[in-house]
Amino acid sequence: MNQPYTGGCACGAIRYEIPDEPVFSNHCQCRDCQRKSGTGHGSYLTFPSRERVTLQGEAREWAVVADSGNVKHQAFCPHCGSPVYLRFAAMPGIFTVHAASLDDPARFQPQLATYGVSGLPWDRLDPALPVVDKMPPM
Repeated sequence: MNQPYTGGCACGAIRYEIPDEPVFSNHCQCRDCQRKSGTGHGSYLTFPSRERVTLQGEAREWAVVADSGNVKHQAFCPHCGSPVYLRFAAMPGIFTVHAASLDDPARFQPQLATYGVSGLPWDRLDPALPVVDKMPPM
């Protein structure tokens, strides 16, 4: 049996445990992720079932219309401000976490860089990583 993915916010007020393997792992270079991360991209792991996630603590959320036109809900800790997870209105069953929120962030293995069309020249990702202009269908 695989080890669950565990993590949470910087202060520990929000914690999660996910028994599944991610179905998608990516760096996203869209403008929203750049602004939210304070750098050139955000890094994410997407899991197949929100129902199998054990979530402790109360996150605050804010909604934003993504570059795709879909609404995404970004959850962060109201105490320390750390971004922890995302929910997508168009795909309510999945659960996405910020790679840096993992207890063991070395488990993040990106498959793809999305929204390369918005990539910044100073944000150098692994050149072997495939890059697509937008988000591929999931």
